[in-house]
Amino acid sequence: MDRYCGSTFWNNSYLERPDPDLPECLELTVLVWVPLSFLWAGAPWQLSRLFRRKAYSHFSKLYICKQVLVALLFLTAIAGLAVTLGEDYGPSSDSGTSGTNPVVFYTNPVLFAVSWVLVMLCQESVRKAQAVDSGALFIFWALLVVCGIFPFQTLLRKGEIEHLPRFCLFYISYGLQVLSLILSGFADVPPEAADLVKKVYRIWSFCRMVLKGFKHPLMQEDLWDLNEEDTAHSIHERFEKHLKLDLGKAKTAFLKRQLKAGHRNEHHINGLSQGVSQDVLVMDEMGDKTNKKNKKKSKDEEEMDFPRSWLVKSLAKTYKWQLLESAFFKLLQDLLGFVSPQLLKLMISFTQDMSIHTWMGYMYAILLMVVAFFQSVFLQQYFQRCFVIGMQVRTALTTAVYKKALVVSNDTRKQSTVGETVNLISADAQRFSDVTNFIHLLWSCPLQIILAIFFLWLELGPAVLAGLGVMLLMIPINALLATKSRGFQVENMKFKDKRLKLMNEILNGIKLYAWESSFAAQIQGIREKELKVMHKFAYLSSVSLFIFSCAPALVSLATFAVFVSASNENNLDAEKAFTSISLFNILRFPLAMLPQLISALVQTTVSNKRLEKFLGGDELDSTTVRHDSNIGRFRGYPHNVVTMTPGSLVAVVGAVGSGKSSLISALLGEMHNLKGYINIQGSLAYVPQQAWIQNATLKDNILFGSQLEEKRYQMVLNACALRADLELLPAGIDGGQKQRVSLARATYSSADIYLLDDPLSAVDPHVGKHLFDKVVGPHGLLKNKTRVLVTHGVNFLPYVDEIVVLTDGKVSEVGSYQSLQNSGGAFSEFLNTYAKEESSKAELGISLLLPAFTFMVTQKNSLAIKPQSLLNVKAGQRLIEKEAMETGQVKFSVYMQYLRSVGWGYFISIFLAYFIQNVAFIGQNLWLSDWTNDSIKYFNTTYPPSVQDMRVGVFGGLGLAQGLLMFVGTLLMANGSISASRILHSRLLDNVLRVPMVFFDTTPSGRILNRFAKDIFTVDEAIPMSIRSWLLCFLGVIGTLFIICLATPLFVAVVIPLAVVYYFVQRFYLATSRQLRRLDSVSRSPIYSHFGETVTGLSVIRAYGHQERFLRHNEATINENLKSFYPWIVSNRWLAMRLEFLGNLVVFFAALFAVLSRESLESGMVGLSISYALNVTQTLNWLVRMNAELETNIVAVERVNEYTKIENEAPWITDTHPADSWPDSGKICFENFKLRYRPELDLVLRGITCDIGSMEKIGIVGRTGAGKSSLTNCLFRIIEAAEGCIFIDGVDIATLGLHDLRNRLTIIPQDPVLFSGTLRMNLDPFEKVSDEELWQVLELSHLKDFVTELHEGLYHEITEGGENLSVGQRQLLCLARALLRKSRILILDEATAAVDLETDDLIQSTIRKQFSHCTVLTIAHRLHTILDSSRVMVLDAGRIVEFDSPSALLQKQGHFCAMAKDAGISSVDSTAL
Repeated sequence: MDRYCGSTFWNNSYLERPDPDLPECLELTVLVWVPLSFLWAGAPWQLSRLFRRKAYSHFSKLYICKQVLVALLFLTAIAGLAVTLGEDYGPSSDSGTSGTNPVVFYTNPVLFAVSWVLVMLCQESVRKAQAVDSGALFIFWALLVVCGIFPFQTLLRKGEIEHLPRFCLFYISYGLQVLSLILSGFADVPPEAADLVKKVYRIWSFCRMVLKGFKHPLMQEDLWDLNEEDTAHSIHERFEKHLKLDLGKAKTAFLKRQLKAGHRNEHHINGLSQGVSQDVLVMDEMGDKTNKKNKKKSKDEEEMDFPRSWLVKSLAKTYKWQLLESAFFKLLQDLLGFVSPQLLKLMISFTQDMSIHTWMGYMYAILLMVVAFFQSVFLQQYFQRCFVIGMQVRTALTTAVYKKALVVSNDTRKQSTVGETVNLISADAQRFSDVTNFIHLLWSCPLQIILAIFFLWLELGPAVLAGLGVMLLMIPINALLATKSRGFQVENMKFKDKRLKLMNEILNGIKLYAWESSFAAQIQGIREKELKVMHKFAYLSSVSLFIFSCAPALVSLATFAVFVSASNENNLDAEKAFTSISLFNILRFPLAMLPQLISALVQTTVSNKRLEKFLGGDELDSTTVRHDSNIGRFRGYPHNVVTMTPGSLVAVVGAVGSGKSSLISALLGEMHNLKGYINIQGSLAYVPQQAWIQNATLKDNILFGSQLEEKRYQMVLNACALRADLELLPAGIDGGQKQRVSLARATYSSADIYLLDDPLSAVDPHVGKHLFDKVVGPHGLLKNKTRVLVTHGVNFLPYVDEIVVLTDGKVSEVGSYQSLQNSGGAFSEFLNTYAKEESSKAELGISLLLPAFTFMVTQKNSLAIKPQSLLNVKAGQRLIEKEAMETGQVKFSVYMQYLRSVGWGYFISIFLAYFIQNVAFIGQNLWLSDWTNDSIKYFNTTYPPSVQDMRVGVFGGLGLAQGLLMFVGTLLMANGSISASRILHSRLLDNVLRVPMVFFDTTPSGRILNRFAKDIFTVDEAIPMSIRSWLLCFLGVIGTLFIICLATPLFVAVVIPLAVVYYFVQRFYLATSRQLRRLDSVSRSPIYSHFGETVTGLSVIRAYGHQERFLRHNEATINENLKSFYPWIVSNRWLAMRLEFLGNLVVFFAALFAVLSRESLESGMVGLSISYALNVTQTLNWLVRMNAELETNIVAVERVNEYTKIENEAPWITDTHPADSWPDSGKICFENFKLRYRPELDLVLRGITCDIGSMEKIGIVGRTGAGKSSLTNCLFRIIEAAEGCIFIDGVDIATLGLHDLRNRLTIIPQDPVLFSGTLRMNLDPFEKVSDEELWQVLELSHLKDFVTELHEGLYHEITEGGENLSVGQRQLLCLARALLRKSRILILDEATAAVDLETDDLIQSTIRKQFSHCTVLTIAHRLHTILDSSRVMVLDAGRIVEFDSPSALLQKQGHFCAMAKDAGISSVDSTAL
């Protein structure tokens, strides 16, 4: 090598001097070969792109500059070769000295010349591939510049220039290399690729986004578009490829298992409800007791009833390369983590040994910073990849679950509620995403533990086992505490669920009954139990934290005590002490994380099971419905053959449970086929029994993905009677209008076959007649289409082509109306019975009890007509107001409000406890630093035992003090935060129960519930943790800076500029991060709501064949969320790199000033200063994160506070109390009564004036929007009068307290309001009535026999919304409730609209007998129910247009007469069929 260079390759003397240098030969060989080897190694992959892609014509200025610089470098290489050749073989050279230059001066220019050509080709391949830039080229330039530093300084230090041409060529070449490095740091983005901005470019462009986010709050349009490969569609495609293969194998294995076990089921049930998720807020408790008995039996079967152990495999195969890449970065970061303690050891050694040259100290300082820097780079690369994999895993699972939901069979679907299905994407997919972020810790933690123990053994020998023993002892203690904590958490979740379920029910209507105080007491009772469990949990956490705080001190104490006690020769010097402490600090992380990771994996196995069950579940059998043009009939049930001719109108009738809806479901292919088949020719349109409306504009709901044809659209609107109603409505629609929108959707679709499942029952009779005439009937828009109509309206039957009568799931009769009437069969008997029994009844007695698999639309008025819909909605007329999204910084007053709720005494005590704990921590480390100096003081002498005992005792005492102070601080924090939680929840509950009904009309119940669920959860758990973490981080940073300044006062000069930079970085980050989190939260809600909406309307989507359109919409919704989530991941990496760089500077300056002050500094203080500095990087990072988290979480206090300031309704109790017997006669007087729902809206009642006498029975009728329900609302003062008065028995109701008023009136509403709890609680929530009285009213309301048969009787548990009772039983329960109140005024708000005729008869007869002495106001849906009224009030557009007896109104030929004709009523005593 010496001959190759013409000089010495290596000699130790070069470094063994105060001004070291590298030999010239080394600089010309190794430092040249390293960067060039890197380039040549990566070149094949770079060049392969030249041949893979088509030519691309984009030549940017940046690209041209890069190529020009490389061309110039090529010329310098050629010039260098020419100089050498000229010297050896030129005319001026002596013939005798030719070839005297060493070989290296020939090879290096040639190597460089070829390399520069290679670089030009690589840059061309980057351009052709339309890539932004090459990371490999950037690293190559960086290596070249770094390696060039050494010859750069060598040439300068020589003093005189030995060879001018080479001197000049080197510096020209080096300057060009530096310029190339700078240019390679800039991204070259072609204009055509601007919409698909690449990832490398994004890191650069993120700085612009941060700047924009700092200037003004970021909006969705400010975010980047996604790369094609990052979209939900692409992610799902990649995952689905593996999913299909692995699921197929798992299904085969599952069938083999079943055959082997000998219990192969012809049809296996696949349920989610057996899975467990803590995130389910609305839990279905039906059948809990039965399940408990069968749990042990079914456990083994449950393990076998679905294909399992395939999902994780599919995910691993999909992301194997990304996982390997991230694992590589994690491995590098872990290995570098152990370099810093060794450098610290060398640094301490340097300060102790004055014979070591100063330049070694500077080198160690630089190496400490370089190692820390690369550690940061590798860690952030690892995190970036892991978080992106996590994001993609969540997306893949979400899209897979959504796609499965569109094809899942009804048997699978019936096993889970909508909430549980939504939970698969909201909770289970998220859990997978969270675990993916830290999955590499499974192998990384054991690796770190092994390496740490190895290095500790080298330092302290067997004494390390003592410290390790203490650490291992902590694991079972922590495991025990974790198990206990989990028990408390489960208990807490139960109370939370119970509280939220009750809250959900309260929001559905208790104001009419004046039950607020009873339910408030119940909720507060549950809340107190919840807080009690939180107290226990907090105390347990305090013990856990006490142990965790003591652990480092105990581990150090045990190790050092054993080390110094084991032998008199064992001196604890600074090198050993601080290297060991650094290694113990490394060891703490894996030991703390491993149990948490295992716990998270256990939770994920539950999610894995739920997802595998759902995704491996049965799918809808596509062969059930055939589309064979050679067959012209369908089979619905065994031994039934029904043939439908094209263009016919077929009515389906039958009694309750006869199978009408099941027949429609069978036609849709939704039923499980046991025998027979269905053949359908042409496209389908479907109108379900309960209208399914999307959360979109009216126009979007009707078009349903079809192209807009204005003329056809207007025709459908008119035919479906929507225009007139919408002009009256402020901004929302009720059940009847929803049904018409559903019918309009079907009509607009222009399908061949229409399946209409009783669409006319939810509308007024005259509207029903209009819809039949204009849409469904023989002269309607659909006259030439095949229509299957399930109907209750006997008056429509004469106009249909064919009637199918169902009895017990079989077709009993088929024929025309006339032929069936004359046949004397079941249909004829049915008609005649009803006509004779109650001649006034014009409708069939068919129940609206829904089949088990139909989902209820519980949110009334859920459709908001958006301004772009057909009608111009006035400002302020949106029914559902959009939720405001906060922007900008959280006000300081919000923090102050929370601290006031905690209590100032508590807060000051907490701060003092944590502050003194930090002082004890600093004191302990200073004591250790002083202890290590004993090794110098007692060098070569016996270490006095008394001194040793004192050192160990004080060290241990200070460690114990830290733990105790942490324990006290955490206890105080727990008490203070629970006090704040109690205050904030009480205020929120108290105010929400007092807000007027208008608030509930304009705010979805989900949004209010969110305040009691998510926001109160944040106040309970997240905010106290954030405050504690923030305080500890803040004090930790202050303590670190104090120690470094104490050791090296020069550091003060650096602290101020670093603090300024830190402040600005975190200000910039917080503004952007805060808004990205908000955008993520806002864009995530539509994913869940769209999914829930899809599951609810699955039958409709499948009937229209719109699965693909909904799948694409779901992907678009997910993409919108990814657009905000991806920048949030980048923002964390952006912040981490900058903060860690600041931390690395702190390490560098701490080491640098230690080198400068080595003569005056003790080695113990150097060790302390640098070991503190090594930890500051993480603490700084954590402090900003805690800052961001605290600001995010404190928003919950702001949101809770927002609902505590809403204006209340009138007081519940006032000074004006009515007499106990009031109202004694029941007279009602309206005087010019006017009403509007909100100040900005038009009047709903326009000057109502009338007198209603004592014991009068008043029927109230009118078309939708006429003001019927508003009239009853104003009696209860649900809405306050805009003008005028109402007098009841001479008392102006506006002067009374709301509870005094509402307690004296009784209402039986259209939708029965029931609560989960006992039957007794539902009847008498205040427990004022005896059991005898309850049994009496149950007998009167025809429920006694039913309740007697129940096992628990009066204490029978009613499920949420009364789901375990039939609709009729629910309404009879409301009747029993009305009987208990013994009021003189009864209001029936369409109370029998949703029940069958049998229940209707029971309710009407009971009302006639038991309320004969009362004033009764009946809002009528079926006109026959009010024909025996004293008088009928006809309302139109908020005015009374007719008010007289029914007979007088029928003779008058006015509004009432027209409505009666539509319903087939010609007189009070007769009914036209």
